[in-house]
This record gives sequence, structure tokens and C-alpha cells, in this order.
Amino acid sequence: MRNIIIDELIQKPIEQQDIEIVERKGIGHPDSISDGIAESVSRALCETYIDAFGGVLHHNTDEVQITAGESNPKFGGGEIIKPMDILLTGRGIAEKDGKKIGLERVAIIAAKEYLKENILNLDIESSTVVECKIGHGSGDLVHVFGRKDQIPSSNDTSFGVGFAPFSETENIVLSTEILLNSREFKMKYPELGEDIKVMGLREHDKITLTIAIAMVGRYVPDLDHYLNVLSEVKGIVIDEANKQTSREVEVFINTGDRPEKNNPQSVYLTVSGTSAEMGDDGSVGRGNRANGLITPNRPMSMEATSGKNPVNHVGKIYNLLSNEIAKDVTKNVDGVAQIHLMILSQIGKPIDQPKTASAQIILKEGYSLNSVKSDVEVVVDSWLENTNKIMDLLIHGKLRTF
Repeated sequence: MRNIIIDELIQKPIEQQDIEIVERKGIGHPDSISDGIAESVSRALCETYIDAFGGVLHHNTDEVQITAGESNPKFGGGEIIKPMDILLTGRGIAEKDGKKIGLERVAIIAAKEYLKENILNLDIESSTVVECKIGHGSGDLVHVFGRKDQIPSSNDTSFGVGFAPFSETENIVLSTEILLNSREFKMKYPELGEDIKVMGLREHDKITLTIAIAMVGRYVPDLDHYLNVLSEVKGIVIDEANKQTSREVEVFINTGDRPEKNNPQSVYLTVSGTSAEMGDDGSVGRGNRANGLITPNRPMSMEATSGKNPVNHVGKIYNLLSNEIAKDVTKNVDGVAQIHLMILSQIGKPIDQPKTASAQIILKEGYSLNSVKSDVEVVVDSWLENTNKIMDLLIHGKLRTF
């Protein structure tokens, strides 16, 4: 019998609050690059372990540090003067029962492939130095994951949180970054790099988006072109946001610019499309939460999810699980206007048996807690019964961790 607690939450729903702040760091932000590399390395190790040993072995690769390089961006081009340093650390198993894998080689290849696929204008070989210092754990640690017919034990006493549904502002912030960093958009506007940060503010019924976009010098011949592209992008962002809300929408882009005709330093210009080339460092877990956003109006965990093992690291599993449960409840249980999920583990206990799973619900008008309680319990219990679904989604790259 799982300890599932369903309670009514007495507070203003997010859409009725006067102020709402939402942030997303795009895939080219140094912190997000660190997250992406960490998760890619973990996924590559999972696949290698399965191929070599028949199952995922213990590892955590959530310690990726980017030390920024130096660059000299110019209209029409520019150059990387000093490569950025990317340090892969953490711990993994390189040998079991006398059989070895090339852990460092797997990690470095995964990191470089991630950069190649996601930071399109970065010359990986000449502009980055990828170093692997992942420590080697013991193959004996396989026992903490349990056997295939056993539920893994929690590696820590930790908690995860989630909420649903997203507000209009949250959806707009997330969809704006996804649009601007989509391959289709880049085909039309190659001037835009991947380092895009979207900050959303809703004041009553007005939504203001402040967007920072690292522009790629080789596609920007002069200042006029730079300003024209940003003007077009601004119009597109407003149009797309207006499809999602009836509220007033205002958009600002690159507000730190002080445009001067022949001075590329006066605007946000880069060589590669990321500020990691010239002074902005990055670390895992310092940016987006597990649902892809930073939401100070909502419950959040400070736990980094990217790079942690997907089998028994509850700091990862419970944050992702909480979000999936919350989405499922709001989609399939009538009467739930908003839900907050909190799941708490105890170290050494089965991950499908948390110390508590707490659901706090804001009800729609006309519904009582008793009318929805049993349905919510069924959804929560079903997900806890099948926590391995999260692992499968993560290994196959089908679940966002940042």
C-alpha cells in the first residue's frame, strides 16, 4: 500500500495571480549545453552497458563544466581565439567480470556528437577542448540497481516536484525558444545562434517577453542586416504568441545592444552562436528545471536531472515522474484545475514505494475533493507501479531533462 496523500490546495490559480515570471535558457546557453552533454553521455553509457553487459550499470555524469573561450566576432565572420574547455566528470563503471568498455571514449564521442547536432556553427575540433575525467566505479555496484525482476532501491533520500498544466505565459516562453531554435526556423534565419534566452513577465493581462539572441557573424554582413533580421523575428514571435493568448503581448530583443555602424562589439554578435565562446561559463543544473522552464511562481526542486543515472537516482526519476503524473492527472481527471506533485524517497527503499507521494489540487468550480480523490490516486499509483517507464523514455531520448 503506497502512501499517497491527496489534498486540496487553497490558493489563487496561476492565471489569476497578478505577477508571473517564467524563464527558459535555450539549448545553446552554456548551462543548457552542459545539461545536454551530461544527458547525452549518460544515454550513450546506458546504450553501451546494455550492449556489453545486458543492462544499465551504475553511473552519474552530471558534473559537466564549461569554461568559456575567447573570440573576436565581426560582421561577416570573426574568429575563435581560444577554444572553450569542456570537462566531463562524474563516475561510471568501465569494467565488469573482466570485461572492459572504453568509458572515456564513449563519453567524449557522445559530447562531441551532441555539440555537432545542436550548436550548428561551432567547429568542434578547433573551437572546443573536451576532456574526460569521469572516475571509475566498481562493477560490484550493479547490485544497487537490482536484478531485472527486482525494483531498484533509492540511491538517496531526496524529493521531486512537478506541476500542471502550464500557464499561457509558460507555454509561450517554452514554445518561443523551441520555435527560434527549430531547424526549420534556422533554415530561414541562419543568422540566429542557438544561445537564446527567453524571459517572460506577465503583469495582470500583459505579457512581456525579453529575448536574448546570440547572432552568428558570418551570416550578418552589416548592422542594417542585423537590425532588420531582429525586427522580422520580433514580428514572428508576437504573431505566434498571439495564437496562444488574448492578452497583450510585448517583445524586446537584445536590449543590451548599443548599435554603432561599424562596431560589431556594440551588438550581440558571436562566431559560433553561443556565448560560451567568449566569457560565459556553464554548469549542469544551473538553468532549466526538469520541465524545461524556470518558474519562481511554482514549486521547484534545485536538483539537477541531466546526467544522473535513470535507474535508481531518485533526484532525477522523481522530478520527471512528478511532471508526468501531473500532466496525466490534469488531462484525464475531470475537475482538476491545477495540481502540484511532491514525491519523497528514503535511501535504500524501493523507488516504487516512496515515503510519500503528495498531490495538492486546485479544483474547478463545482467539484469537491471527494469527487476527484480516488481518480487522482489511481493515476499516481499507476505511475509509481511503472517507474521503469521513465527509464525507458530517458534511454531512448524521449523525455526532456532540461
